[in-house]
Amino acid sequence: METVELSCEKREVRPKGLVNRIRHEGRVPGVIYGNLGVTTAIAVGAGDLKSRAHSAGRQRLIRLKSAAAELDGKHVIIKDLQRTPVSGVILHVDLYEVDLNKPLRVAIALRFVGRAAGIIDGGILQPLEREVEVECLPLEMPETIDVDVTALKIHDVMHISALKFVGNVKPIFDTDFPVVTVLPPTVAEAPVVAAAAEGEAIVEGAAPAPAAADAKTAEPAAKEGGGKDKKG
Repeated sequence: METVELSCEKREVRPKGLVNRIRHEGRVPGVIYGNLGVTTAIAVGAGDLKSRAHSAGRQRLIRLKSAAAELDGKHVIIKDLQRTPVSGVILHVDLYEVDLNKPLRVAIALRFVGRAAGIIDGGILQPLEREVEVECLPLEMPETIDVDVTALKIHDVMHISALKFVGNVKPIFDTDFPVVTVLPPTVAEAPVVAAAAEGEAIVEGAAPAPAAADAKTAEPAAKEGGGKDKKG
């Protein structure tokens, strides 16, 4: 996979207000988790981090550039990003150091390609998973896993075991879970007609309201009774 570079520097963790000052300077505070459990507090440029993190799977191999000898040349991946709820501005980044010679487990995004056969018949493509966990060497880590949905018909389901993984990338799963299906077309609602007299909406084929029926049958009886009174 392509390796990108990211400049960083060590930072102090105290005083507490230092983190806000780092953000006001256009940088993002972060932490590097080392292979031996050692953590290092760092700061990186907000713009550089945003561009490095902007990918479908976000799993990109990053080579650090730093004036600090213990950081320069390290290879890391983004473990976690903390963002503001509305604007999505990155507030904090967690990086994980990797050994290029040891396999690691990461979650890789799925990218659905092709036009499913069921869509031609009115079906709807419905992804059931957006990423899968794989094990591979860092330099063999793909940015996305392509899923060809061309052959899927309505009600067809593709499972994790049917996906194709390049090179030595191995999927990790306990059960053969589904990742995508094609749903049938949605059912149209029953037609509605307007009542001629009051303009009320009624469902076609529905029985008339009891009150309306009683009013119609009671009206002739009232007329007949009125006639007899006149004759008397």
